Amino acid sequence: MNRSPRTKVADDFYETIKPRLHKRIGQEVRLARRVLDLGCGSCDLVKHLVNSYGQEVTGVDISSDSFPSRRHTRDGSRFHCLKRNAASMSFAEDASADAVVTMWALHEMEKPRAILQEAMRVLRPGGEIVIIDFPKDSLAQRLWNENYYRPDEVKAMLQEAGFEQVQVRLIEQGQVMWARGWKHVRLDRQAAKRT
Repeated sequence: MNRSPRTKVADDFYETIKPRLHKRIGQEVRLARRVLDLGCGSCDLVKHLVNSYGQEVTGVDISSDSFPSRRHTRDGSRFHCLKRNAASMSFAEDASADAVVTMWALHEMEKPRAILQEAMRVLRPGGEIVIIDFPKDSLAQRLWNENYYRPDEVKAMLQEAGFEQVQVRLIEQGQVMWARGWKHVRLDRQAAKRT
């Protein structure tokens, strides 16, 4: 298959930064025991988190076309890749995940606000969401001609979904958006008085 130089540049850009971003995501959510990866694609991030941190990770994607056929890590640990719509994760109980991540997928999601609300539901109090995507007007947008969000749009969506302490910034020379927020922790007033 012949690839134009434009496609080659796009593929190289993605492949060059992916391992570095996987490591950074892993460091961010390293203390989480149960992690959901929404829009997981080929489950590369899922495998990285299981291999590097021994976490219980479930990948969720609306299409199973790129799921790996073998779902074991080097040490034999199993990981899960589910074909599901992340806007309705009936398989996940309320407050059952410690962290939710999504990489290169928010811009692809048909109903991103519904998905963020569902992420809020499945996160435990104090749980974290991490979103990595290409920002509007980035190199990726010029290469792939897709519609990406501006940082302020992602921040607003996270806040609308109920996330607190939302932070959104550009990394990788402004070519990648890194967003995160937390689910509110409610303190029992009686317990707070005892401490």
